[in-house]
Amino acid sequence: MSLFDLHPPEPSAQRSSRTPQHAIPLAERMRPRSLDEYSGQEHLLAPGKPLRVQIDREAAGTGELGSMIFWGPPGVGKTTLAKIIAESTHANFIEFSAVLSGIKEIKQVMAQAEQAAHMHSRTILFVDEIHRFNKAQQDAFLPYVERGTIRLIGATTENPSFEIISALLSRCRVYVLQPLSEDRIAGLLRRALEDKERGLGNLNIPADDEALLLIASYSSGDVRSAYNTLEVAAQLGDQGARPIDRPLATEAIQQRVLTYDKSGEEHYNLISALHKSVRNSDPDAALYWLARMFAAGEDPLYLARRVVRMAVEDIGLAAPEALNLCLSAKETIDFLGSPEGDLALAEAVVYLCLAPKSNSVYTAYAAARSEIEHTRQEPVPLHLRNAPTRLMKDLGYSQGYRYAHDEQDKVADMNCLPDSLKGRVYYQPTQEGREKQLAQRLEEIRRIRAKRHEENS
Repeated sequence: MSLFDLHPPEPSAQRSSRTPQHAIPLAERMRPRSLDEYSGQEHLLAPGKPLRVQIDREAAGTGELGSMIFWGPPGVGKTTLAKIIAESTHANFIEFSAVLSGIKEIKQVMAQAEQAAHMHSRTILFVDEIHRFNKAQQDAFLPYVERGTIRLIGATTENPSFEIISALLSRCRVYVLQPLSEDRIAGLLRRALEDKERGLGNLNIPADDEALLLIASYSSGDVRSAYNTLEVAAQLGDQGARPIDRPLATEAIQQRVLTYDKSGEEHYNLISALHKSVRNSDPDAALYWLARMFAAGEDPLYLARRVVRMAVEDIGLAAPEALNLCLSAKETIDFLGSPEGDLALAEAVVYLCLAPKSNSVYTAYAAARSEIEHTRQEPVPLHLRNAPTRLMKDLGYSQGYRYAHDEQDKVADMNCLPDSLKGRVYYQPTQEGREKQLAQRLEEIRRIRAKRHEENS
């Protein structure tokens, strides 16, 4: 059987008849065979829910199952669900890997699917990690999806909005699959320990509920990872000679499974959570998200750059020392490296959380940039220009300029904006932290300038 053979999804029992049971990974043996066995995703698959309705109508011949994208983290059952849909709707099933295949293979598969369509046979093409296909490869699916030659089911861990071309995405319905809860995963592990047909039931392995919950929590919602860890624990316990308790589960886990891709959506989700926790003055949440990113192997200098940005964007002149503190933390990370230098960044994050907040300079600068983008480029007023040559002086350069240091209170009655923008205000300080003093000083400057203007009128 080749990759491109059209065939219904093969039940696990048939695969097991050819492959020794012990040689098949536990996660594969326990793979659900029907919607009744499938666990989780009730928001899509419970009676009356959108995907369940589509599947039932297709199976009954009263509706058409369209193309779709399954978006969710690893180990939540995207591949399993695609296989169950194919079996429930009596469709040919082709499993396709975006990692291993190119346009040539796509065209070969499409040709076979067209032959099947001529024989009134439906084909579901399941593309794992569809986000790994480039634009040209994704384009190759379009005509076949449009004609209904295939029902495309793509699986992705990345946000389809960014990773799937719009033409293909518009022809697919996106279903978001959620990670399973720890309690539900622990229940699946217990079922695997008791299942004598496909699981570990014949070994009679005792296991503590606490140990199973620990394995479930360390799987980060990835059921496949949890099954793998349970299988390792069973092996470490000499197939039942030693019960699976918390110490044995800890030994099997070894390292927490962290769902993280430095270039993927979760990367941006986590840094967003850190930034917004700082902005909301929540040091506990900020430390949690910072620790999550460190534990996942994030580049400390990337985090340092983002923390410096927080100091500029959200603290600003309310606590101007925050910027120096964050830059010092960056230097500490450079000097000490991780993990010792990580603490300096944690200190900076806590300080930013507790510092008074102001985005007045951030919004003022944005307003000034917007002004530049939407108004004509006004010439610099003559009195603000230098006049190093006689010609420039004759043209009026520098005439009317007033040297502030020669003025009482160091403030001159002089407009420094183009005439068309005279009186425009961008910076409006808050009453937070040190910026309250700056607000008072700004108000004083405005009073002095107004007084000078009256005196010179």
